[in-house]
Amino acid sequence: MKRTLLLLIAVLCGVVSAAAQDLIVKTDSTRIEAKVNEITPDAVRYKRYSNPDGPTYVLPIVEIGYIQYANGEKEYFKAQPALSAAATPEPQPATAATTAVPVVPATELQAPAGAEYVLKQYAVGDYYERDGIQGVVCQVSEDRLHGMIVSLDEIYLPWSAFRKPDLRLTGVDDRTDGTVNMENVARYIADNDLSWDDFPAFKWCRDKGEGWYLPAIDELLTIGHNYNGGSRAGNNRQARNKFNNSLKDNGGERMDRLVYYFSSTEMDEKNAYTSHMALEPPYVVEIPKYNKFLVRAVRRF
Repeated sequence: MKRTLLLLIAVLCGVVSAAAQDLIVKTDSTRIEAKVNEITPDAVRYKRYSNPDGPTYVLPIVEIGYIQYANGEKEYFKAQPALSAAATPEPQPATAATTAVPVVPATELQAPAGAEYVLKQYAVGDYYERDGIQGVVCQVSEDRLHGMIVSLDEIYLPWSAFRKPDLRLTGVDDRTDGTVNMENVARYIADNDLSWDDFPAFKWCRDKGEGWYLPAIDELLTIGHNYNGGSRAGNNRQARNKFNNSLKDNGGERMDRLVYYFSSTEMDEKNAYTSHMALEPPYVVEIPKYNKFLVRAVRRF
């Protein structure tokens, strides 16, 4: 009796376990036990059911016949145009070299079109190049699939061209999101019959193409902290060297630790906030907008 009860419990546990998984059935009848995380018009992102804490896999829609979800519902997919896909090896756990971000180097291998692949993961200091966009990773998301890159080059430019007695408060004051400040500059230009030439630092970033912008002060502070390994409480030369070598080895310029960089956040009609990459505070200083200081563009990926 006792043995029968244990067997019944085991069977029930197996049923519950099986029901808790999604099943991806490919057009060639291959079956993948998975946990589906996201479905887009082009691909399905999932984790293997046997390794829920492992890498995220991406399978083109064109390769999928249907998905049977954990609740029994089935979703069928129509044939789509063939897609090309890239592959990367399964990432290894990051070592705690710093308190800021993982330091696993990003790698990328090419696989045949239509193959299953793993999304590329990044760490601060990695060189980024995709679809003609180049930069060095200065911030990453928790899953290391997304983040922000900083431009390879930099330039000395004024924030704006307005001097006394024509100082102006433009309302470009967002501290956390430079894209909001770029939109506010565009609005101010349109409302006052001006041009981007009146905002040289913003224009230089904008001219790099879609998505590039002048970082807000909090974003600039984050770049400074990550450039130094995630904290300025210690001297992490290894983190800085990795960052600078990625810049230099790919035709860029090293970050300057002695000169302030303009943020897109203004303080008042005369000043904008700036920050530097060095260890010593203060990390935020207000500087007249008409003075020339360093400018780096950033872009999210």
